[in-house]
Amino acid sequence: MNAPAIDFDPDLVRRLDRQGPRYTSYPTADRFVEAFDAATYRAWTARRNPGGLDRGLALYVHLPFCSDVCFYCACNKIITRDRARGARYLDYLGREIALQGALFGEDRRVGEMHWGGGTPTWHGVHELAALWRRVGEHFELEAGGEYSIEVDPRTVTPESVAALRAIGFNRVSFGVQDFDPEVQAAVHRVQSEEATLATIEAARAAGFVSVNVDLIYGLPRQTLMSFNRTLARVTAARPDRVALYNYAHLPAQFKPQRRIAQADLPHAETKLKLLALAVERLGAAGYAYIGMDHFALPHDALAVAQRHRRLRRNFQGYTACADRDLVGLGVSAIGGIGPTYSQNFRTLEKYYGRLDGSELPVMRGVELGADDLVRRAVIQELMCHFTLCLESISLAYLIDFERYFAAELKELRELETLGLVSLEPGWLSVTPRGRFLVRRVCMVFDRYLARGADGGRFSRVI
Repeated sequence: MNAPAIDFDPDLVRRLDRQGPRYTSYPTADRFVEAFDAATYRAWTARRNPGGLDRGLALYVHLPFCSDVCFYCACNKIITRDRARGARYLDYLGREIALQGALFGEDRRVGEMHWGGGTPTWHGVHELAALWRRVGEHFELEAGGEYSIEVDPRTVTPESVAALRAIGFNRVSFGVQDFDPEVQAAVHRVQSEEATLATIEAARAAGFVSVNVDLIYGLPRQTLMSFNRTLARVTAARPDRVALYNYAHLPAQFKPQRRIAQADLPHAETKLKLLALAVERLGAAGYAYIGMDHFALPHDALAVAQRHRRLRRNFQGYTACADRDLVGLGVSAIGGIGPTYSQNFRTLEKYYGRLDGSELPVMRGVELGADDLVRRAVIQELMCHFTLCLESISLAYLIDFERYFAAELKELRELETLGLVSLEPGWLSVTPRGRFLVRRVCMVFDRYLARGADGGRFSRVI
């Protein structure tokens, strides 16, 4: 099976672009409640493998520190150069790892792990190696698992990249965003193109299985000409994956973005052209569109998983790994055990306070009901594979799909007239024209969204 084709239609995107969730979970994190606490989390971990079915585990480790602020950033990060703060955090993180590991007894097998931030490589290689060992003391890291880390090229050398591979990481993601000096200055992230490309080559030389590069379109002072140069340099470097993110300017929610002048941002029409340019350049370079900002070369695990309908989506984005329970470790980290999601406290003070009491730092979460589960399954299939067999959902969840989703099918028929989807007997498919608007299609199945309301808490679809 070939990778899904795309047909970028600017007029359709212009007409249907609106604010909506990214669906790394369903329900989305804004639906989590504080009634879901550490005791609730413990109860669900105790019954996670009914009938002896071991789903296996994935881990997300959040390392929040950065030396400098990037003005576009919407991540949960802490800006500091105080290394003592980092050492203290790693001590508390180690305590949480021990508490979490104890919950899973003999079912501690981990086949996927991602370290994100912040800037994980804000910490030194020796600190990261010690943290890896701490994880290994309380969880069983499978040989051949997918173990990835986010890297700021400004914080590493070829030697430290090789050291990360020696620790056990086999996948790496480099933040690039844009190579243009004016854009870098406008977002307060100046990094040498030569050093960044050398770091990518160092990762290849060290034996990383997959190298990802993050780019952002819609940044201040970005032009078609400047972004075209960035795309040319990135595609020439041939990373295995490219994540192409839309810059969502939400200064009311994210304080660093207030330092970006509105007048410096590309106009909406230019931003759309930037996206169209990136789609064209990446496609011409042989990258398959995976969905939701992600492109991969045909040999990459994401592209292979999509061809074999094994692609999944979670809080880290797309993954080629099996559907596993996700344990979130660290301040603000989100996880999902069985039919639940949970999130740790978002401030160090509260995170440390709970651990000082030898309690899990769970701040909030949600237990999914029967309706949530069926809608999550529908959204997952559409986000990952762009097609849905109605009968498979009916059989798996004991519903009559067409009756259960009668209102949704009516709305989908309207989208069909616009060319986003195709409805055939027993099947729903997102068309090549609709694949860049798959979030908009999935919103039809989101019962928490008011029909026709954008909801200012979300970024725009494009």
